[in-house]
Amino acid sequence: MSAPILVAIVGGTILTVGPLGTIEKGTVLIRDGKIAAVGRDVQVPAGGTVIDATGRFVMPGIIDAHSHTAVEEGVNECTESVTAEVRVADVIDHHDVAIYRELAGGVTTVNVLHGSCNTIGGQNAVLKLRWGKGPEELLFKEAPRGIKFALGENVKRSNFRAPGPPRYPATRMGVEVVLREHFREAQAYQREWEEYEKKLKAAKGPLVAPRKNLRLEVLKDVLEGKVQVHAHCYRADEILMLIRVADEFGFKVRTFQHVLEGYKVASEIARHGAGASTFSDWWAYKMEAYDAIPYNAAIMAAHGVKVSMNSDSDELARRLYWEAAKAMKYGGVSEAEALRMVTINPAWQLGVENRVGSLEIGKDADVAIFSQHPFAPDTRVETTLVDGVVYFDRARDLAARTASPAQAGGSR
Repeated sequence: MSAPILVAIVGGTILTVGPLGTIEKGTVLIRDGKIAAVGRDVQVPAGGTVIDATGRFVMPGIIDAHSHTAVEEGVNECTESVTAEVRVADVIDHHDVAIYRELAGGVTTVNVLHGSCNTIGGQNAVLKLRWGKGPEELLFKEAPRGIKFALGENVKRSNFRAPGPPRYPATRMGVEVVLREHFREAQAYQREWEEYEKKLKAAKGPLVAPRKNLRLEVLKDVLEGKVQVHAHCYRADEILMLIRVADEFGFKVRTFQHVLEGYKVASEIARHGAGASTFSDWWAYKMEAYDAIPYNAAIMAAHGVKVSMNSDSDELARRLYWEAAKAMKYGGVSEAEALRMVTINPAWQLGVENRVGSLEIGKDADVAIFSQHPFAPDTRVETTLVDGVVYFDRARDLAARTASPAQAGGSR
């Protein structure tokens, strides 16, 4: 057997976002891509790579629960209002330089979603930002399947002129009807297959199986809890509408995305068991964002909702740590709660909290090392690791900018 690959991050202030809290002058020991030890008195075996983090801050890699990175040509399939069968994972552009730039902002995992043109759009893809790897290697294979729903202006197409003939729905009422109609179809499809399976067990001869329908197959899996729902939304009334529809058909909304009026119905979101992935201060870009307030994240968190800060933007994704800091300024959440909003909370929202989101033994070694506290106004990311591998190093990056192509390892 080959020797284990050892990496030790030593001397930094460790923000574990876990049971150990903050550790001064601590060490994170990584063995074969997993966290093997975290603490002040960790013995560093000989022969490993040592990263000196003295004077710096070490935290879990940042997780963006709403991204469109690496799918510039595959965001919206606007031809129909329900396109559950399409998959973001099939169109990942692993050459997208935003992947590297987001690593430079400490981001290690992103939830790449279909756009908001459809009531029920496509299936999402959770990616680990392993820059330089192929599309299959970017996929966070242990992440549960998910799908994008959308409500409001984008779906009813009141804020843009889409090509082609007008498409149903054109109102918020129509959006609700589309949801109900398709989930009733999915229930009928589910019953058809259940009856077939029962007959198959008792049959002595061959039986003709029901016809496969890829769209209804996904919606059936939503009903059975096999696919998580991530719902783009803004207004309180439509948030409540989707909760009622989900309760009626027996599935759960995993996250409400953007959810700028979530503060109005925070208790209802918490009772449903959904998370909320929001902006800190994006608003006034369309009518349904009119009632947004900077206290939204703090109010929802105070009502027991697991809140995350998302980017919806390749640019904003590089500064999500500052987005979390704004929740402290607007609403007075604690530092610990603000850190959770870009680490363990989005990890829970994506169903990967047992793998990432905090620095704990046994978890993936996804780590961001900052020059100062992540909420300091002049901080910057110095090093980012994914699975214990350094994918961004600021000193190496700066050196490569002035090196010749041969010195930098040739052109890509």
